[in-house]
Amino acid sequence: MSGNGSAIKSGKTLSPVAIAQAGSSDHNQRILTEIKDVDLVLGGGIVRGSVILIAGQPGIGKSTLLMQIAGAVSQGSSVLYVSGEESVHQVAMRAERLGSGKAAIELVSSMSADDIAQTIGSSSYDLVIVDSIQTIAMESVSSVAGSVSQITNCAHLLINAAKNKNTALILVGHVTKEGSIAGPKVLEHVVDTVLQLEGDRYGGFKVLRSIKNRFGSTNEAGIFEMVESGLRTVENPSEALLSERQITDGSIVLATMEGSRPVLVEVQALVNQTSYGYPKRAASGIDLNRLNVLIAMLERRTKLELADKDIYINIVGGIKIQDPGLDLAVCMAIGSAAKAMVLNEKIVVYGEVGLSGEVRHVPFADKRLSESKKLGYTIAIGPAMKNKPKGSILKEVKSVKEALNTYLV
Repeated sequence: MSGNGSAIKSGKTLSPVAIAQAGSSDHNQRILTEIKDVDLVLGGGIVRGSVILIAGQPGIGKSTLLMQIAGAVSQGSSVLYVSGEESVHQVAMRAERLGSGKAAIELVSSMSADDIAQTIGSSSYDLVIVDSIQTIAMESVSSVAGSVSQITNCAHLLINAAKNKNTALILVGHVTKEGSIAGPKVLEHVVDTVLQLEGDRYGGFKVLRSIKNRFGSTNEAGIFEMVESGLRTVENPSEALLSERQITDGSIVLATMEGSRPVLVEVQALVNQTSYGYPKRAASGIDLNRLNVLIAMLERRTKLELADKDIYINIVGGIKIQDPGLDLAVCMAIGSAAKAMVLNEKIVVYGEVGLSGEVRHVPFADKRLSESKKLGYTIAIGPAMKNKPKGSILKEVKSVKEALNTYLV
């Protein structure tokens, strides 16, 4: 009992604020990055006092994107860019290359979390960028930078300093070879927003996704391409992804969704007689386990014989698709390649496929159809749609077998 009493005495009474008063604060105004897709993914801009963690493969463009954000934000707000990986001179060279050489960005190079926190606490910056959390260390923690204890303690120190000053903080995080964010999972819990930059580091599109967002939706995605002046928003990704398409067997156009944006992308399949005892399955841009399930379903529910075939699937443009509406396009691409039959070039496909071979409903059907029609496609193969509008290009199918038998020629 005495222990509980002493614990109560050691605390202090908190001062609650009415929710109406807190909600009307000027501090809730967002900082716009002026990069349309970044603001979209963040839910309308950077919330003041929020903490954002951005991660991605080495060389994917994290530092490039952050320098572009810093350059844009610095036009109306104070920005500090802290680098633990590069010298001030190296950061300035990148800023010059990206057109931010004359921007009002303050640069500092430091690997001391204590010094960075003190700098944040003693100034009034609107935005602080720390690149990266794995390279800095606290003096009071004996382990090396990048260890679990250092990452956890450094993150808490910087977050407390930023929250006390209502400063927005962006932390760069490294990833493991499996693609997950390196360090303890608590790092993702303590921040407000987690962003992932995906794509092929050597070309193709880069996709910025929100894995966690306390201030907006996690359904949005930004699509960029790397040019000499940095990452540039792709205004019409569908047109760019399909510009070099050749009409051959195994080629299917998928109407998918990247966040709330409809995108048309080519799904390619290659089916060969296996030269080994065990057939090879490989996939680029989709989950390999999902591919294996679809192949097993095709063997069981259709007349396709795939047990002795090598099967390769590729999503053009380096995009990784998690949309369940991909299923029907993959099945039709495999069927097209296996039988050397071609789908009409003006047909798009979408729909989730169950283990019985049935084609199931997917969200945002109206947006998929609208984007397809806008790009000149005359037929869309997909699941039945409630309240289908008059003049719709949708041709409803109930099963994979019906889709293969009706539309492959």
